[in-house]
Amino acid sequence: LCCGRLFGQEKNVTNAAISRMNLFLHGASDFTIMQGDTLRDPRIVQNGKLAQFDCVIANPPFSLDKWGAEVWESERFGRNIWGVPQPSNGDYAWIQHMIHHLAPNGKIGLVLANGALSTQTSGEGEIRKNIIEDDKIEGIVAMPTQLFYSVTIPVTLWFISNNKKQKGKTLFIDARNMGHMVDRKHRDLDDEKDIKLLSYTFEAFQNGTL
Repeated sequence: LCCGRLFGQEKNVTNAAISRMNLFLHGASDFTIMQGDTLRDPRIVQNGKLAQFDCVIANPPFSLDKWGAEVWESERFGRNIWGVPQPSNGDYAWIQHMIHHLAPNGKIGLVLANGALSTQTSGEGEIRKNIIEDDKIEGIVAMPTQLFYSVTIPVTLWFISNNKKQKGKTLFIDARNMGHMVDRKHRDLDDEKDIKLLSYTFEAFQNGTL
């Protein structure tokens, strides 16, 4: 998201078309959805560099295998500044890709599987450490299971910022027991109770009042 405009890229042609339709149905009028492999061939480029955005929101495919590690050794956009992730898991490729799209005061909100918090495979722990030491991660929220219809595993919400207000600090929220079961398989978060509390807590941390 930049200057009120929405940009996106999707590898699957059908999903790209569905994205355009959803944006149109939800009242968005100024958007561009490009078709292509985001990690191998990013298309949202300006003046030979990745375009910069004020806000990036993503739910990338968890632990993506064969994501394109072979092209990152000589990556022309410099997205591998913190290291090249293992070929069988693209989680940290997605994180680095998004950070390189951020404007100086830009922010990221993304959903990842819990494994991204602790993995040490093929240098991923070192990549995570480097991103933390560069003071990019503002907060992480551990979510409960069964929130999604297609995935039952627990996930974490990552909030990344290029210009944190609370320098040198990262907020961790344990929300694994929040929400209520709407049936035997699916859990919901209450807008007034759960989501409002999470929003208030995170905003208080950002403003330095927590």
